[in-house]
Amino acid sequence: MVIPEYGLYDEVELKKPHPCSARSKRFQIVRVGADIKVKCLGCGNVIMIDRDKFNQRIKKVIAHHEDEIK
Repeated sequence: MVIPEYGLYDEVELKKPHPCSARSKRFQIVRVGADIKVKCLGCGNVIMIDRDKFNQRIKKVIAHHEDEIK
């Protein structure tokens, strides 16, 4: 399995949607470490996922950003 290169503030698409009303699969990486903190771009909720699970769930990197999307 090939894991795409990702970094801080990258916009990524995950395999499964967030269970919010927007059902968005698009997230922005807010923190990188042993855990990855991502923000749902549909509802704005922040979720922490451990790196192994995140690497299994990531589908592709959509865009690279210099700062957090407001």
